[in-house]
Amino acid sequence: MLLAAAAAGFAAGAGLIVAIGAQNAFVLRQGLQRSHVGLTIAICIAGDVSLILAGVAGIGSLAHAWPWLLEALRLGGAAFLGAYGLMAARRAWRGAGALAPTAGGEAGWRRTLLACLAFTFLNPHVYLDTMVLLGSLSTRYPGMTRWAFAAGACGASVAWFATLGYGARLLLPVFRNPAAWRVLDGLIAAFMLALALLLLLRPLD
Repeated sequence: MLLAAAAAGFAAGAGLIVAIGAQNAFVLRQGLQRSHVGLTIAICIAGDVSLILAGVAGIGSLAHAWPWLLEALRLGGAAFLGAYGLMAARRAWRGAGALAPTAGGEAGWRRTLLACLAFTFLNPHVYLDTMVLLGSLSTRYPGMTRWAFAAGACGASVAWFATLGYGARLLLPVFRNPAAWRVLDGLIAAFMLALALLLLLRPLD
């Protein structure tokens, strides 16, 4: 029973986490740049795990009890994604050679920390996915199997972000070409701006 619940939690968590999102795009770029990859992965995992455990513990109901909080996150997230999208568009337009991956990482760890926290916690959908949806699914499992489900979902987060962040280096031969970075930043810009627009135009359910 515990193993089956853990497997179900892993599958449910992977289905939500692996979907393309702003956070995943940020982790991918950090991995390609080899810039504070461990810190980025650790923050993403810690954020996901804390929200999943909170949802399983029943705190996810607060997301519905305080709709104004999600509304504030929606507007704040849209502003942040819009600003980041414009920055990516500027990088793509300029095509600066600084986009080449470097082992040291140009951005300081504090800047990376703040950006990663913003991508993790300013997205209102992360609360709906982890706290509300996974929290609701966990209620199907009684007793300890509920926490086995949570452990499986947390395991999916660990596996995904570690694979995405450290596995990005396999794409480095492609991104030795500055044009590839311009394409990537152009796609990231379009994606971030589209997400910002969706957050502004479509209220949360």
